Amino acid sequence: MTKRPIIIDTDPGIDDAVALAIALYSDQLDVRLITTVAGNVSLDKVTFNALRLMKFFNKDVPVAAGARRPLIKEPIDASDIHGPTGMDGYDFEQPDEGQLLQEHAVNAMRRVIMDSEAPVTIVPIGPLTNIALLLHMYPEVKERIAEIVLMGGSTGRGNAGVMAEFNIYADPEAAKIVFQSGLPLVMVGLDVGLKALVYPEDSEKLKVMNKTGHMMYQLFQKYRGGSMKTGLKMYDSCAVAYLLRPDMFEVAETFVDVELNGSLTSGCTVVDLKNYLKQPANAKVCVDIDPHLFKQWFMESLQKCN
Repeated sequence: MTKRPIIIDTDPGIDDAVALAIALYSDQLDVRLITTVAGNVSLDKVTFNALRLMKFFNKDVPVAAGARRPLIKEPIDASDIHGPTGMDGYDFEQPDEGQLLQEHAVNAMRRVIMDSEAPVTIVPIGPLTNIALLLHMYPEVKERIAEIVLMGGSTGRGNAGVMAEFNIYADPEAAKIVFQSGLPLVMVGLDVGLKALVYPEDSEKLKVMNKTGHMMYQLFQKYRGGSMKTGLKMYDSCAVAYLLRPDMFEVAETFVDVELNGSLTSGCTVVDLKNYLKQPANAKVCVDIDPHLFKQWFMESLQKCN
């Protein structure tokens, strides 16, 4: 089987760590590069977290640090959800700093995309700052990008603003550039993440499954994306799930734009499911997920880890 080449743009983050584990141990995906962006916590912290995860997983995928702040707005973070370091709860070994590339993430993405024989899929699971910069600075990469499968946005209410999901709210101008890029886009948003739950009985199984499962269990004790009692929301894993098991999702092809100017709705993804705006579709939007299939896939995927 030919593996699908991907770049993961991330801001680890506890649920980012889970998504990275599943992608790195998948026999269908070839993770060529991991790029980091300020989001859940600062750029220095998320980059350090990415390097710690590569050490833990014993993977030699290069890591490149990207944007320290959004294009325009003031930075925000989600340390209240992920803890001050972004991955509180587990005592990781010191990482191999030599795995960090000296080039900026945007330059590294361009190089990997242009050097690849097959078109590359980009999987952003953080704010879209790096991706917007890539498309603006190096438009030639568009012909070499298979699609962008992003975790972000919502068809309804938000989790960072009234109508805004965190990754889009963190840099709405960048998100607008990406949605207007003309590239094949898949939006795996808040709607499906709210149903992609890991319950207490699942966490107990993870605890004794393998080294990775034990690490995840420890991180989950500190994760505030839901609760250990009512279920923890695996938002970022949904983007990887779409790559590997799209049959789990209900998808609508529709027009999506990002609200920049609304005093109450900045960062809202306007998903025109009923075609009120009479615009051509620019994205596939995941509007539902089979939670039972997701949980089965999720546990089976983590069994493949070390």
